[in-house]
Amino acid sequence: MATSFIRKLVVSSLLFFSASVATAQTFVFTAIPDEDETKLVERFQGVADYLSEQLDVDVRYIPVKSYAAAITAFRNNQVQLAWFGGLSGVQARKLVPGSEALAQGVEDKAFETYFIANTSTGIEPADNLADLADELRGKTFTFGSKGSTSGRLMPEYHIREAFGEAPEDVFSRVGFSGNHTRTLRLVEAGTYQVGALNFQVWKKEMDDGNIDTDAVRVIWKTPPFPDYQWTIRGDVNDRFGDGFKEKVKQALLNLKDPKLLESFPRSGFIPVSNDAYEPIRKTAEEIGILD
Repeated sequence: MATSFIRKLVVSSLLFFSASVATAQTFVFTAIPDEDETKLVERFQGVADYLSEQLDVDVRYIPVKSYAAAITAFRNNQVQLAWFGGLSGVQARKLVPGSEALAQGVEDKAFETYFIANTSTGIEPADNLADLADELRGKTFTFGSKGSTSGRLMPEYHIREAFGEAPEDVFSRVGFSGNHTRTLRLVEAGTYQVGALNFQVWKKEMDDGNIDTDAVRVIWKTPPFPDYQWTIRGDVNDRFGDGFKEKVKQALLNLKDPKLLESFPRSGFIPVSNDAYEPIRKTAEEIGILD
């Protein structure tokens, strides 16, 4: 009888311990490092606090040093949610079957890339990139990150469309700045004569008075394309309980804090699905970025 009692006590203790571990699990997310790290940490710590309150679990944001590192963390289940760009989201979901795009910014449905030039080049804005072919050829050019949708994929696609050549054959030197803010600063300083960056970063820096318009100008804007989105792993319900994925989605869609939204900057988040990013996948395959 004593043995039976002890056995029941041990089983009960193990069940209690298991339940405690399950409820104490931390929901972790990351984001592609498309801007300066200080800005990203401030923004996403606010998101972590908001999600923790809405989901009633511990939520932690971990910064990464590269787009590739964000994808790797997602694949390895070091993070369960990520703020990806269009291309990095496609790459991550390909590596993690069952993962889903949950929400995108209102502005991400029709995103744009801005081509910018140092004013010393004398290049004036044009409606078509092909109209700038003679002026652009032979200049130095910088993309953002190699894994960026707006800073690499779409600008490279349009360069190839306009010139019928790879960027390396059009420009005298091609670089990768690493993020959109750095692209702006490099072109503004004349380190590179021309570059391509996320239109939202340009607009926010302009609104904040951080652009020397005597040194750099926008010379062309791409047609719109789908870009950033929140992507979640397909196995989160197994780990955090039934309905957790939907709770995360609703929390993101209900994020209304003006200061937090402005830090992205986005006016809000709307539902999205994996299918919305088929144009990005096809474009990446066309130019050989995605196998």
